[in-house]
Amino acid sequence: MSDEPVWLNQSERDAWLGLQTVMTLLPSALDSDLQGLDGITLFDYHMLAMLSEARDHQMSMTDLASRTSASLSRLSHVVKKLETRGWLLRVQSPDDARVKIASLTNAGYQAVVNMAPHHVASVRALLFEPLNDKDVKALARVTRKITASLQKDHWILKPGATDLED
Repeated sequence: MSDEPVWLNQSERDAWLGLQTVMTLLPSALDSDLQGLDGITLFDYHMLAMLSEARDHQMSMTDLASRTSASLSRLSHVVKKLETRGWLLRVQSPDDARVKIASLTNAGYQAVVNMAPHHVASVRALLFEPLNDKDVKALARVTRKITASLQKDHWILKPGATDLED
């Protein structure tokens, strides 16, 4: 086996640099947009959105960390920040004293409802408007493959995981 690196070919390099650029520019643009809208970050919004879609608008901190691909310490910091705004509560699980539950308050839910149309319009403008239907399907397929290679049991890979609950 050789110690020589296997360099990226031109197609791989183009794909990598394109992905790296999108991974930098898109979150930054969405973050700036949300900061200007309601003074929160893209991560804050994503966490609130995941809770807004959950049954009873609550989830264990562990499940919420999984849904947001965050460490528990990062999640705790953000939950604490959003608790001070009155958007979240952290409560003890009635079933297991070791488990903390993040619960979206009515004010938190209303904040998501108020921000969602603007945020979705921004996502549509920045990500989907340049793409056609075939591109969108290809993007979904490619991102699932990459996610599976990074974390084979990621929640988003489970059947029906991205379907909205009634």
